Amino acid sequence: MKFLALAAVIAVFALPVQAQTAPLAVNVGVLRQPHSRDTISLLDVPPADETIAGATMAADDDNTTGTFLNQKFSLQDAIVHSGAEALAALARFQTAGIKLVIADLPAAELLQVAQAGTASGMLFFNAGSEADNLRMQDCRANIFHVAPSRAMLTDGLAQYLVWKRWNRWFLVKGSHPTDDLLAQDYLNSAKKFGAKIVEQRVFKDLGGGRRSDSGSVQTQRQMAVFTQSAPAYDVLVAADDNNVFAGYLPYATWDPRPVAGSAGLKPVTWDIAHEQWGAAQMQNRFTATFKRTMTQRDNQAWTAMRMIGEAATDASSNDTAKIRADILSPHFSVADYKGQRLTVRDWDQQLRQPVLLSDGRIVVSVSPQEGFLHPNSVLDTLGIDKPETKCKLQ
Repeated sequence: MKFLALAAVIAVFALPVQAQTAPLAVNVGVLRQPHSRDTISLLDVPPADETIAGATMAADDDNTTGTFLNQKFSLQDAIVHSGAEALAALARFQTAGIKLVIADLPAAELLQVAQAGTASGMLFFNAGSEADNLRMQDCRANIFHVAPSRAMLTDGLAQYLVWKRWNRWFLVKGSHPTDDLLAQDYLNSAKKFGAKIVEQRVFKDLGGGRRSDSGSVQTQRQMAVFTQSAPAYDVLVAADDNNVFAGYLPYATWDPRPVAGSAGLKPVTWDIAHEQWGAAQMQNRFTATFKRTMTQRDNQAWTAMRMIGEAATDASSNDTAKIRADILSPHFSVADYKGQRLTVRDWDQQLRQPVLLSDGRIVVSVSPQEGFLHPNSVLDTLGIDKPETKCKLQ
């Protein structure tokens, strides 16, 4: 009997071992252009590893699942400072066989790399630019938009202000072209939800250091005079896309009124104070790993990488055509600690998402607001809806 038992054990160990297949490699490039460190507040200076940190944490999350599914997710980071550098980095990605790219680039540079990557079947995830034109006349079939559009953000804020019955807006905009675009979105949002712009003023950027050249005494006098003699209004809405003046407005206006928009109550995709729906766990993990707090662009890059992970898992493939088809399919969704699963609009490839309204200390509210309805998804009350789109994916 002992001999038979020993023979059985030997037989088990003598069985041929099935060869382990190599894991499916999902290689992702990150193209990121550093954002200006010239900010009003030291708290707003962007960290050096912004964007890539969020993507890195998501890659780790993807690999947790990938371990069981025989998939391996990896990142290659490229910091660029111009369109030419972005194209050169893209060429390196192509040489390395990378066809999935998370991009934190200005709109013009994003369109350049998307065009350059079309022939090789590259797929881009916009984690930085909020430009409306990327979702309208300049939309591209090989770009998904994880960052919200400006129109989504202004609609999110407008819904709350109208819900509060703060319907009379004093709109102050900067003097740069992108400030005009942001101000136009606030005008559109006001019209869409029934608010009224009682006056518009332009704050001219005269240059100089935003922190070193503006003492508190000088600022409180300047902003009081600048906002004096406005018609009766409920809230001052600042359109300051370049971070020039808006941060000086709260508590410094002539009339005691709340400030919203580019300062005061801000519409954002992520905030250090966000802790609902499991977000506190996300915040804690990020802080423990990177020794700082998660920014909006970190979160957008995290979401982009998680979208890639979900789609590659669903499709059991790293083929960009299959990943794109899966993301656009009715069953696709991604979680982002915002109370609901997020899906993608098929008409402009924008990720639907709630908008957080933060004062920098707490999340005051989350849009869409109660009472704003839509026949398909209440998230489509934010931004450019299908009947309004000028996007023709190509």
